[in-house]
Amino acid sequence: MTLDRRNWFEGWRLLAILTLVLIALSVWIAGMRGFEVDGIRMVIRFTARSSLLFFCLAFAASALALLWPTSGTRWLRRNRRYLGLTFAASHAIHAVAIVCFAVMAPADYAAATTPASYIFGGIGYAFIIAMAATSFDRSAAAIGPRAWRILHTTGIYYLWFQFMVSFGMRIPQMPNYVWFLMPLIVVMALRIAAAVLKRRQARISVPAN
Repeated sequence: MTLDRRNWFEGWRLLAILTLVLIALSVWIAGMRGFEVDGIRMVIRFTARSSLLFFCLAFAASALALLWPTSGTRWLRRNRRYLGLTFAASHAIHAVAIVCFAVMAPADYAAATTPASYIFGGIGYAFIIAMAATSFDRSAAAIGPRAWRILHTTGIYYLWFQFMVSFGMRIPQMPNYVWFLMPLIVVMALRIAAAVLKRRQARISVPAN
């Protein structure tokens, strides 16, 4: 019974519940402003932050399980794929909100975007789509382990960099945005610490001549 309870909020059920919660919250936030432009912009901000949360959880899951092996960090590692897919779902809602903003207020949308945002944002979304599409056993096997590793490693570090730039650019006008950089810096530090620990463990395991 304990095992069943522990495994209930995992895997595809975890993804489905979190995605439904994100959709419900987004609709509620937009509805608070009568589904006008202000409400849509609030959804854009909300999903940017929810995407940051699930990205950081997926990004740090393996490192946390290695550095601090507890039931909680092992749960994170087991569900890393589904947290990553929840990040993709959050960013899909983010994209829908951006399209709604562009249709409802084209002048404001044009003022809020630049050619660089199209280019780098487009690359980011291309990575998200490709990573989500290859997060299933069959599609991962189809491209092979080497291509999968290159895609997901390159993609996750690109997205980390894009989050840093996107939030960092807002700091001069809104200094509180510095707090959104903190989790990104922490999860990168965790990844580096885990990589160092792995190298040390590998050296220890190699017998001396």
